[in-house]
Amino acid sequence: MKNDFILTLIHRPEMAPEYAQKLTQNGKKDELGDDALLDESLSIFLFQQECAHSRGLKTTIEMTYASLFNDTVVSLAKKHHELYGDEIALTLLGLPCPQFEEKYKTKDFCIWMFSDEDKKAIVDDCFALFKEKFGFYPASTGSYYLDAFTINYIKATYPSVTCAVATCFEEGVKAYHTTNNSWYTFMDGGPWAPWIPSKINSAMPAENEEEDSGIVAIPHLSRDPMACFDGNGSNFGTHPQNVLRGMIYKNNEIPYFYNLVDMFAHQAKYNDGHAYNMMFVGPGWLNKLGRWEAPYSLLKKSYEDALDYYGKLKKEGRLIDMTMEEYAAYYRKEHPDYKTPEVALWKDILYGSDKQYFWYYDPYLRCCLDFNQGGAMIDLRNYAAKLEIPVGIGTGNAYNASYPYMIQANYRAGYFTHYAGQGTLKSCQVKYKDEIVDLALERTMATYCKEGEDTVLTTDPFDVAFSDGTIKMQSRFIFKKGKGEIVFERIILDNPNQLEVEIEDYIVATYGKEEYSLDMTGITLGIEGSEPCQIDYLYKYRHIEGKDGVAYANVPQIQARLEVGGDGTRARIEEGIAFSPMFRLSAKKNIKEGRVSSWLKVKKAN
Repeated sequence: MKNDFILTLIHRPEMAPEYAQKLTQNGKKDELGDDALLDESLSIFLFQQECAHSRGLKTTIEMTYASLFNDTVVSLAKKHHELYGDEIALTLLGLPCPQFEEKYKTKDFCIWMFSDEDKKAIVDDCFALFKEKFGFYPASTGSYYLDAFTINYIKATYPSVTCAVATCFEEGVKAYHTTNNSWYTFMDGGPWAPWIPSKINSAMPAENEEEDSGIVAIPHLSRDPMACFDGNGSNFGTHPQNVLRGMIYKNNEIPYFYNLVDMFAHQAKYNDGHAYNMMFVGPGWLNKLGRWEAPYSLLKKSYEDALDYYGKLKKEGRLIDMTMEEYAAYYRKEHPDYKTPEVALWKDILYGSDKQYFWYYDPYLRCCLDFNQGGAMIDLRNYAAKLEIPVGIGTGNAYNASYPYMIQANYRAGYFTHYAGQGTLKSCQVKYKDEIVDLALERTMATYCKEGEDTVLTTDPFDVAFSDGTIKMQSRFIFKKGKGEIVFERIILDNPNQLEVEIEDYIVATYGKEEYSLDMTGITLGIEGSEPCQIDYLYKYRHIEGKDGVAYANVPQIQARLEVGGDGTRARIEEGIAFSPMFRLSAKKNIKEGRVSSWLKVKKAN
C-alpha cells in the first residue's frame, strides 16, 4: 500500500512583519518600512531559507504585497527558484505597508474582510505587481482564510492558480478569547487537511466538478485536531514557535512537535496511503527581541530542530517535500473522487492519556466522535445544506466566516451540563426498568477499517452495568460514502441474565457559530411514519413518540435538515426550553440480544 507523507514548507518574506507595528520595549515605535525592521526581516527570511536548503528541503516562497516592492527580496526569490527549485508564490497576507495604506486608506489586512469591490482591486493589484516583478502569474496564493467569492474571482481572472492556503482549522471563539477578544478571525467548521473548496462556500469540499472551485486548498498550518478542538488552536500546530507559545517544551526541547508530525504521518494508514503536513512561519515569529516568554536563541533553536526533523525524515525516505503547485497536482492525481472522505483517528499526544477522537469530512458533513465518551459525536457541521456565507464589509457579516455547527460540545455543552437541560451531543442511552446508562459515560477505544467504500469505526467491548446484571456491548459507526449518512450499530455481545433493555440512539442539536443561543423560532420537528406529526418550535418542552417512522428537524436558519431512523425502531422528538434551547431526535428499540441499527442523515432543508 502507498504510504506517502507530504510536507509543504512555506516561507513568506514579510518586509512589514505581522505584529511589527507596535511599541517596543524601550518605547520606540516600529514603523512599517523602517530600515532596521526591513534588515531584520530580510536576515530572518534568509536564515529560514538556509535552514531548509541545508537540510535538502525546498520551499514555497509566498511573496507578500510589501515584499514585492523590495528588489533584494525579488532577486533572492528568483535565485532560490533557480538553485533549489523553490516555488515563487503570492500570499494575500502581508498587505500592510506604506504603499498599501496610502492607496487604500485603511489599517485592515484580512482580504476576506474587505468589500467585494476592494477584494477584486487588491487581488488585481497584487497579481499585477507580481507579474511585473517575475514575468508570470503565480500558481499558488493564500491567506489565513479565503472566502468563496475571492477564490472564484482569483480562479476566473488568474487561471494559473491551482493551490491556495484557505483556512486555519478551528480558529474562532477559543482563539478570540485567548487574545483578550481582539483577534477577529472566525473560521470554525472547515477542514483540517487538504480539500477542493466548493464554489458555494470555501469551507465545504466540492461535491462534483460543477462545484469545484478549480483549486486545491491547504490549511494554514497542520493543527492538532484534538488539542486544537479542546483549547486554543494557536498553540497546537506544526509551527515550532506556536508550540513555544503554548509552553509545550522542557529544557529547550520540543518533543511534542515531533509527536505531532509523526501523528500526521500515521494518518496515511486511514487515508488510502496519503498524509499531509504543512509548516508556515513568517519572519515576525523569529523576532530578535524574542517572542512570548522565549528569547531569540530558543526561537532560532526550535526552528532549526523542526527542520532537522523534517530533513531526517526525508533522508530516511519517510517524507516527500513538495511545493504548493506540486502538491496541488499530486492531490488531483491521487484524489480523483470528490466523495472520498478525509479522516483522522487521533490519539492524545499532548497529555499522554487514552483519549481518542475520530474526525471525518466529505462534501456532506464534518463531524468528530469522542471515544473517551463511548463514541459520542461532539461536533457536527451539515455541509449538505450547502450554506452560502458571504463575508466582508458590505455583506452584513464583516468577519465571521465560520460554518455553523449543529453539535458543538465545547460551545453549547455536551453530556455534562449545569443544572438543567442537555447539551449538544449524539449518543445512546441503554435503559433497564428505571435505570439509564448513557454510553457517553463509557470510556473505550476504537479501531478503523473499510467495508467496501464505507468507513467503519468499531469500539472495544465495554460493560453496561445494572442492578440486576451486566451486559457486554460494542458500538460500530458506519460512514456511508457519498450519502451524508452515518449508521450506528449497538451490539449486545453477552447478556447472561437476559435483561430486556431499551436502546435509544439520540441526537441533541441546535445551530450557531459561537457560544450563545439563537432564536429557535421557525424550526420544525416531526415524525414521518404511520402516525405522522409535525410541531413548530415554541420552547414548550413537548415530546411525541411514534410507534415507527423517522424523526426529523428542519432548521431554516441554516437551511439544514436532520433525520434519525432505524430498523424496526420507534421515532421520538423532543422540543427544548428557553434555558436549554436544543431539540432532541431519537430512534429506540427493545432487545435482549443481537443489535439495534439506527442512522443519522444530513440534508438540505426543503
